[in-house]
Amino acid sequence: MPPKFGTSGLRGLVVELTEALVADHVTAFARACPTGSGLYIGRDLRPSSPAIAASVARAARAAGLAVTDCGDVPTPALALAAMQAGAAAVMVTGSHIPADRNGLKFYTPLGEITKAHETAILAALGQAPGAVAGPEPGTDPEAGARYVARYAAAYGPAALAGLRIGVYSHSAVGRDLLIEALTALGAATVDLGRSATFIPVDTEAVDAATRAQLRAWAAGGAAGGGLDAILSTDGDGDRPLMTDATGRVIPGDVLGQITAAALGAEVVVTPVSSNTGVEAPGRFARVIRTRIGSPFVIAGMESAGMESAGGESAGGARVVGYEANGGFLLGFAATGPAGPLPPLMTRDSLLPLIAPLALARSAGGLAALVAAEPARFTAADRLQEVPTERSLALVAGLDADPGARAAFLAGLGGAEVGGAEVAVDRTDGLRLTLDTGRVIHLRPSGNAPELRCYAEAETAQAAEALLAAGLAALERALKG
Repeated sequence: MPPKFGTSGLRGLVVELTEALVADHVTAFARACPTGSGLYIGRDLRPSSPAIAASVARAARAAGLAVTDCGDVPTPALALAAMQAGAAAVMVTGSHIPADRNGLKFYTPLGEITKAHETAILAALGQAPGAVAGPEPGTDPEAGARYVARYAAAYGPAALAGLRIGVYSHSAVGRDLLIEALTALGAATVDLGRSATFIPVDTEAVDAATRAQLRAWAAGGAAGGGLDAILSTDGDGDRPLMTDATGRVIPGDVLGQITAAALGAEVVVTPVSSNTGVEAPGRFARVIRTRIGSPFVIAGMESAGMESAGGESAGGARVVGYEANGGFLLGFAATGPAGPLPPLMTRDSLLPLIAPLALARSAGGLAALVAAEPARFTAADRLQEVPTERSLALVAGLDADPGARAAFLAGLGGAEVGGAEVAVDRTDGLRLTLDTGRVIHLRPSGNAPELRCYAEAETAQAAEALLAAGLAALERALKG
């Protein structure tokens, strides 16, 4: 699939992310979007990222921007550094997709680009840069340290005292910063699974082999057992991964709703793929559902904030956002146990890891904390290397034909696994609510050749069974 600009910026095969293509998008961004004091650049640990970051820097200088290189840093650390400097930013990362692909994420001085910015960038492609080049690039080697300090100041040195936490480091760019943050908050850490080669970890669709390894580490393995949790992130550090003491993965949307409640949020903005437990009576004043992708969540948060500012809450609503992958966006000035926690309008992995861990100390552990949440659980996975046009055609066919949907649902194993359709949501893909109260959601990926499947049920086991049946039914349909 050729490089495509979508909800996560520009993504494509490394061989197709040419100097000219990268330069065109960076030039268009500089022309169409606010850049403030210049451009900050960061990168993940993929082999291709240093060369692409160099291409970004050359294009930005040619467009007249002052460039600051932050090196290997997580996406939220880069965004925080740029916002503190009043600058724009570009993160070179393909996030959770394989190493033969990469991409660019764009930020204005206020945070992630919006859908309006995306439209403006696309309209500005193909134009030459200005005639005045920017100054020689500078560096900011302390961007990661300031990111860690943000949470150390808000939660304090005893927030995680007494906890022993495994860190699945793999090839995540923020692995060392995650260990530093946990240590600064009082936890003891065990480094697990560090890799010199890039491993694509999708925190929303953790594969069976990784789940088995996490359970093995929790049971003893290389870590020696006795872990209260295992933590990790995706490749660029904007999506969290957490297990309880048994190595069982806690879904990202559950981490999101726990974190939102811990911060005292009033309004929660989250995509339709997140579980419906967030809508339990008395939980939050308002829940806004969006399409999948952080730009849609940001648009919902901005809308909620503007609506509140014009109403009774003149000071602005306490708005947060999160996705089913766990990436958390803080839209108001919150307060942690030890100090202030300023807004950060980009997906972040540290906050939805730290906040539940801090609560779990008094809740009897993470498993007990999760058990106290509404009994709604999600599971998600995807079929890979499915051409986008095939995914779109399959989902469109089911959307248009109630008989085809009924046959698809019948193939899930009946009421024991799925159920019959009672409602259809077309906000993003095809989301079917069943008479058993369960949900199955089909969605072609917007930035990779993948067909995603989401399941929701009253227990984690039921959600996983529905997901497995859904993926099998999709495979059969694609072969038919």
